[in-house]
Order: sequence, then structure tokens, then C-alpha cells
Amino acid sequence: MASIVRFLLPFYDPSAQTWSFEARALRWLTFLWLSVGLVVMFSASYVAAGAERGDNLYFFKGQLVWIFLGLTCFNILVHSSMRYALGLADWGIMIFLGLILATLIPGIGTTVNGATRWLVIGPAAIQPSEMIKPFLVLQGARVFGQWDRLSWTVRLTWLGIFMIILGGILVQPNLSTAALCGIIIWLLALASGMPYRYLGTAAGAGVLVAVVSVSIKAYQRRRLTSFLNPWVDAQEDGYQLVQSLLAIGSGGFWGTGFGLSQQKLFYLPIQYTDFIFSVFAEEFGFVGCLLLFLMLATYATLALRVAIRAYNPVHRLVAIGIMILMVGQSLLNIGVATGALPTTGLPFPLFSYGGSSMIASLVAAGLLVRVARENTSAEVLALNQNVQLEDQ
Repeated sequence: MASIVRFLLPFYDPSAQTWSFEARALRWLTFLWLSVGLVVMFSASYVAAGAERGDNLYFFKGQLVWIFLGLTCFNILVHSSMRYALGLADWGIMIFLGLILATLIPGIGTTVNGATRWLVIGPAAIQPSEMIKPFLVLQGARVFGQWDRLSWTVRLTWLGIFMIILGGILVQPNLSTAALCGIIIWLLALASGMPYRYLGTAAGAGVLVAVVSVSIKAYQRRRLTSFLNPWVDAQEDGYQLVQSLLAIGSGGFWGTGFGLSQQKLFYLPIQYTDFIFSVFAEEFGFVGCLLLFLMLATYATLALRVAIRAYNPVHRLVAIGIMILMVGQSLLNIGVATGALPTTGLPFPLFSYGGSSMIASLVAAGLLVRVARENTSAEVLALNQNVQLEDQ
């Protein structure tokens, strides 16, 4: 019964007192990130939920359900061996790859705003391209962390599967998620010490694919041109970015105050998902944004400490991959909202509304905490072995 309560009540875990500093800090930082995100999502979605669903708390209540499911996964992973999680990586990859390909089948995938990225299962809609991200980190770490021990048949098989995943996401179409997944795989290969000639070839191929995709898809070209100067077409292609910049600029130094954003009142589109940072910046201002960046920097620093202390090369790559996924995707989302990057559809981890993103983010955070826990146990074991050898 105690173990069940521990899994269902994430904030109650007496065993956390025995964890390493990094594991405990990452756990509470995840809870802080999640809590701030829930507060911001409540504010960003309140008016839109009332207008679209007739219930101002519709999105907030739905997010609570996804958070409960995600935290349950988080706690299970935190208390499970990394060997167990890594053993499930290839199964997770194949299952979600099948679901990604299923979205491309007419009548099965659900199309929203011109992109077929969702599968409706009962009352819920899931986005397989979001759910596959933590498994992509796990399997990428397994492949590149053991590269020298694998045969070329196994290497090429998994590289081919990774390419199919990226291609399936790209065809949906979802260039931003495909690019992020490709960047994660490439950086994992870089961190593993892969020869530069392989990395250069892969980077060149990725850039070529992106150029071809933009060349054949008119809406992607329009996004690029509107990103360069959104004010030229402020009522059409540049509308999202213009409204986002107005929201961020309206925040000033201290912000307008919680719940007092004006741009979220039917000016700023998709304000509780892709452009949720704009609402945050308007309500909490420059000071709030600095604190948010400080939180992301702290999370990245702790993740890198975990990676540096990892004795297992696969675990080291998992920590690096999770840091790229959580912090890197957050920075990409902020870059889009501030006009530093072209407009894309990447959610802000633990902030944006959406079950697939929430569960994937909490699974990723749980994996990082688990790596931090196993680092401590591994170091203690090595110390005991050394002492025994000296006694002999």
C-alpha cells in the first residue's frame, strides 16, 4: 500500500531524502517547473476555454488529468532501474513509429490546421511524434553509447529506423518536430564521440532535406518570409508573430500581472499551446522571463552534472539527450515566440496544454532523475570495492 501511495502522490516520497543532491534538486525543480506551467496555462486558457467550450476551466481540468498520468509515469521511472527503461526503448520506438505511420493512413489520422499528427483513441487525442521523443533519446543513447560493440548490420538497421521516424514525422507534415528529433539524434552521436566525417555527412543530409521540404511546401516558405519581416503582412502570414511580439512588449519590466494579459483575449492565436510563453511574458514581464531563464539554466546545469558524473556511457548520453529535449525545446519555443526563429508548432515542455507533450516531458524528467540516482549508487559501490581490494 505504501508503494502505491508513493506512486500516486508524487510529492510524498520519504525515500527521496537518501538520494543524491542532483536527483533531489531535479525532482523539486521538475515540480516547480510543472507548477508554474500549470498556473500560466490556467491564465492563458481561461477565456478561450469559455468561448470555445462553454467552460472556462475545460482545458485546466483536462491538463490536471494529463499531469496525474504523467506524474505516475514519472514516479514509476524514478523508482525503476535504468536497465528496465532501456530495455523498453526499442519496443517504445517501434510502437510509436507504427502510430506515426498510422496517422498517414486516410481515415485514421486526424487533421488539425492542415497537419495530420493526431490519433483519436476514445475521448483522447494523442500525438505519437511527441510521445516518441523520450524513447528516441533512450534508443539513441543505447545505439551511440555502444557503437563500437555493435555490428554494422545493427548500426545500419537502427540508423534506418531513425530515418524512417524522421521521414514519417516530416510527411505529416511536421518539419519542426522532425528537425528537433534529428537534432537530438545528431547531438547524441556528437556526444558519443562519433567521427566527424559521419556527423558532417548526416548534418549535410539533414539540411538538404529541410531545404527540399521548404522548397516544395508553400506554407513553409511563407513562414520563413513572414519571420524575416512579419509587419509586411501583419494581418495574414505575420499575424501570429506580430501578436506575440505585442504581448511580450506589453509586459514591460514587471508585467501586467497574473491573469491580466490583453493579447490572450482573442488576439494572440493558440495562446495556451505554442505561444504560451507570450502570455507568460506579458503577465510577468522582463523579471519573470529572467527567472524562467534562470530555472532553465539551473535544470541544464544539473543535467550536465549528472552526465559528467555518469559512469555508464549510455546513461551519460541519456542525461545529455533529456537536457536537449527539455531545455532545448523550451528555448526553441521561446525563440519562435520572440521572433528569433521561424514560426513552428513546438510546445513548451510542462507549460503548453496537451496530453502527449505533458506525458512525454514528465517521462523524460523521470529518466533524468533516475540516472542521477543510479550515479550515486554506482559511486558508492565502486568505493566499497576499492576498500575491499586494499584490505586484501
